[in-house]
Amino acid sequence: MRNFPILWRSFCLCLLIAVASAASADAPRKPDTVPVPLLWKVSGQDNAVYLLGSFHLLKSDDYPLSADVERAFADSRVLMFELAPEDMDSPQVASMMMQAAMNAGGERLQDMLSNELWARLRNYAEGNHFPLSGFTRFKPWFVALTISITEMNKQGLDPELGLDSYFVRAARQHGKTAMGLELADEQVALLSGMTMEEQRQMLSEVLEQAENGGEEVRTLHAAWRRGDVAMLWDDMAVTMRREYPALYQRINVDRNDTWIPKIEQRLGGDEGNTLIVVGALHLLGDDGVVEKLRAKGYRVERICSACVNAKP
Repeated sequence: MRNFPILWRSFCLCLLIAVASAASADAPRKPDTVPVPLLWKVSGQDNAVYLLGSFHLLKSDDYPLSADVERAFADSRVLMFELAPEDMDSPQVASMMMQAAMNAGGERLQDMLSNELWARLRNYAEGNHFPLSGFTRFKPWFVALTISITEMNKQGLDPELGLDSYFVRAARQHGKTAMGLELADEQVALLSGMTMEEQRQMLSEVLEQAENGGEEVRTLHAAWRRGDVAMLWDDMAVTMRREYPALYQRINVDRNDTWIPKIEQRLGGDEGNTLIVVGALHLLGDDGVVEKLRAKGYRVERICSACVNAKP
């Protein structure tokens, strides 16, 4: 359990992967060797806010980043993440997460699952050297999260190489202010608010992806590298919204709505421009931060030198 900060930093992405199916699609772009950024610029009366869609676990060959992204960083005095950097690795936050993950009633993991799902989990554990005996008092969402990160690690995806981690380090190196859009206890409440049925669905989907060799994760990562808005929204988010509406509302829409006033504050005042780095799904579609800000009358443009006829 020593990797709680890594689990914490990565849990939102894993929730999305766990409940969304993906299909490959090609986004038109010029040939390039760097990831095509999911990057938008929002212009306010005083300042600009850059919105960057993150993939929370990446590979070393996902770097360097686009020059568009590096320019947005250079142009910003403040960086914002889903959670403040000081909370990402906080032992206190890890303790809060541990408490949320444990079944306080003493019920065993086996008792929370159907016989079929428990058998699938045991088969996975036996075939992948997964220490299931150490998870018997944890809730299904935490087991699913751990398996999901384990499977992504097998594919070379590392939270320490994720876009959030990269920019946390860059902010410290360049002396830039770094802040969070949410408090740690709000994210704990997000996890503890999952119904048992949602937790079972999450675990079942994670196991299915592991049984399929992690193809969905590879497809999702490839789509992020392509800057493929259509695939990420139409084939992933819409599926999630249809099949898991309550979970989608809680982990995506409600949080987006809470963030909007905080983002608007960054567009005024004398603190300069801000680069906001959040999970890519939060920026996309009619539920996303980009369209919500555009609907409020702000000028919003996609920044993507590598794109050909990119949708704004």
